[in-house]
Amino acid sequence: MDLDLTDKVVAITGGSDGLGFGLAERLLAEGAAVAICSRRDDAVAMAVEQLQAKAAAGRVLGLALDVTDPEAGSTFATAVLETFGRCDGLVNNAGRSAAGPIGALDDGAWQDDLDLKLFGAIRMTRAFTPALTNTAGSILNVLAISGKHPGASSSPTSVSRAAGLAFTKAASKDLGPSGVRINAVLIGLIHSGQWVRAAKAQQVPVEELEAGLALGAGVPLGRMGTTAEFADLAAFILSPRASYLTGVGINLDGGLSSAV
Repeated sequence: MDLDLTDKVVAITGGSDGLGFGLAERLLAEGAAVAICSRRDDAVAMAVEQLQAKAAAGRVLGLALDVTDPEAGSTFATAVLETFGRCDGLVNNAGRSAAGPIGALDDGAWQDDLDLKLFGAIRMTRAFTPALTNTAGSILNVLAISGKHPGASSSPTSVSRAAGLAFTKAASKDLGPSGVRINAVLIGLIHSGQWVRAAKAQQVPVEELEAGLALGAGVPLGRMGTTAEFADLAAFILSPRASYLTGVGINLDGGLSSAV
């Protein structure tokens, strides 16, 4: 299927590795241009170099930005428009795993998680909305199934992700009349940079770690999802082929969550 993404421009937070980087690769393969941001200069530079090797000149932009900075959204949106002249998609992907028992979490842990996962997405959405209105663009919030189906010791991530899902639905009502769609993908166990780093820290092959996680969690499909599977779904949701899809949260979890 042609996703009709040729010459479209998509901005991705947390795009220097893992799911964000995999999606950037997929979008470039579809003929889109991509702008990525991440906190570390070296990580952004390496990612841009790798992406540019797979794309025509002038199709990749990278910025070192921290989405918890209140000015990061406007900085990113301005850079994208100055470079490409338009924006057709925004992916709020920046985040990290944070989970523990309620009694072990102080106010700082809660605030840090909300600043990163919720307020980061809110500010980026607000900053990019004028450009996305001009192109009838699309927003994708990358969340986690714990936002629908929280378990023990899943806070603060589960709470932040639940808030992100509510934000997605509420924003779809506000942005729909201007032609802007906003959806969410709630991931379960998906291969990403965090599992590569965890395997390295435990000095085990990443395939062994991921197989054990999928088995222990009881994933019905019996395995961990791949970055490519995430990228395929995300690219479709962002594309004009999903033009009547807005305000929904789609589980990408191999059937793990008990919530639809």
